[in-house]
Amino acid sequence: MRRTILITGASSGLGEGMAREYAKQGRDLALCARRTERLEQLKSEIAQQYPSVKVSVKALDVNDHDAVFQVFKEFQQEFGSIDRVIVNAGMGKGASLGTGYFYANVQTAQTNFVAALAQCEAALEIFYQQQHGHLVTISSISALRGMPRAMTVYAATKAGLLALTEGIRADLIRTKSKVKVSAILPGFIRSEINEKVKNTPFMVDTETGCKALVKAIEREPVQAYVPGWPWALIGFLMKRLPLKWVMKLG
Repeated sequence: MRRTILITGASSGLGEGMAREYAKQGRDLALCARRTERLEQLKSEIAQQYPSVKVSVKALDVNDHDAVFQVFKEFQQEFGSIDRVIVNAGMGKGASLGTGYFYANVQTAQTNFVAALAQCEAALEIFYQQQHGHLVTISSISALRGMPRAMTVYAATKAGLLALTEGIRADLIRTKSKVKVSAILPGFIRSEINEKVKNTPFMVDTETGCKALVKAIEREPVQAYVPGWPWALIGFLMKRLPLKWVMKLG
């Protein structure tokens, strides 16, 4: 069992939800995000409900790449080891390219891919030193195809993250490492990043989605669609259907 779980972007949404699910299982938690007041509130709630669970929280802006390495190492020193890192921090700002929203698109690109690269690097340095660990990247069903409007850059970053994760796995296979890596592709799970989106098909609430995420992560799969139904089927179809049909999901 992976005892100590590090989650980035843990102050809200899927990160917060996964932290709550792992607390129920008695796992120790290393939680980081920009909004420390929300992390402290989450820590307090977990301490009251699950007093045997150790929770440490730290401020982290994942776009501060030096801070990513520093905070991850501090967590390792505090807990003795880190058994799993969930690269979850992200954002969904953006608009169709050429419409004057480059500033928002580039923020999403930097946060969802470049900052994720930093998190993967920092996690793997620790895992290689320990000679064990499980790296989890939170991609998206949108990674499978190009998407319109606000989803264009978001989908591209998640596709890049999916490819990055597979490249990491290729290296782990090549070196016969004991470190594990998983790419998780959530479907539509209600969170702060999509709270304003209405009438979305197959949307599940945050708690349901996070339970499914944790259950999938625990299997340590190479790749998993979450929730499995209907997203495994939708993912299969998305890769094969004409773009004009697929883009309706965006």
